[in-house]
Amino acid sequence: MNKKIIAALAALTLVIPISADAAILQNKTVAQPTIAILDTAVDTSVPFIKSNIVFEACVEQWATCPNGLSEMEGQNSATLPANIISINGFDHGTIMASSAVQTNPNVKIVFVRIIGASKSGVRQPTSEQTVWAGLDWVIRNKARFNIQAVSLSMGHHDLGPAGTDYCPKKPITENKIKVLADMNVPVFFPAGNARDYSRVDWPSCIKSAVTIAASTPNKEIAIYTNYDSSTVDFFANGTVATFAPGNKLVNVAGTSASTVIAATQWATVAANKPNLTYNEIYDLISKTSSSVSNSKITGGKLIDLGKALNG
Repeated sequence: MNKKIIAALAALTLVIPISADAAILQNKTVAQPTIAILDTAVDTSVPFIKSNIVFEACVEQWATCPNGLSEMEGQNSATLPANIISINGFDHGTIMASSAVQTNPNVKIVFVRIIGASKSGVRQPTSEQTVWAGLDWVIRNKARFNIQAVSLSMGHHDLGPAGTDYCPKKPITENKIKVLADMNVPVFFPAGNARDYSRVDWPSCIKSAVTIAASTPNKEIAIYTNYDSSTVDFFANGTVATFAPGNKLVNVAGTSASTVIAATQWATVAANKPNLTYNEIYDLISKTSSSVSNSKITGGKLIDLGKALNG
């Protein structure tokens, strides 16, 4: 077993349960996957994720990167001061990174901060341009870091009416997601948490995106998740106990966690089946998935990492 996985699992058992995926991986010799997490900010001092963050970048439109510009790369590019990183939702990125490591303790994370923050901690609005900047950075740096999946756990529910083609038309964003797909890099987005069983958030409603809805630890569909049978690709667990800034233990539930978990699962499969194309990995994960349902939804596909690796 990989020594890093052993060490991570030993630390994990002291504070939070070992995830089902991590338990599977401890009995396998697997290649290290790399994911890009595009999010708010990351606290690289958290011991659980410190060694997994292999590179940091900041790309946003507000010129609030640590260097005072709209782009920065290298150590401390994606972090924020301790008095800010835990407020106004900036803790989200650290929680996402921790959830990825909980899924696969061996995952390498390229963290790209795409959210602006004033010196007083005011969070700048998330815009489509914010998404563009992050995706463009990954397109430029995919080969540099061998990125195998992108997790972008953000979205909004400002949509057209149910029963219509409700997804806002955003051709530039759609094109960037497709460019990455053509590079064998899927972009994972959350379905959203509005309990809407006929629509999912934007950008997850974009057809070329990989849309993730949430399941429970009991392998049922989470009551809060959005869902559209024509758009949701897969389900992943959305309930985790993990780490926030300041090394605080938190319990979270939502499709954001599902999204980064699914991206990590995909990247793990991709790293260990390097000859497979995007479509072949998608088909493998689909055919090895488990069925998931609740009282209103049936036929959901829950990613089964163990079966996919053995498939």
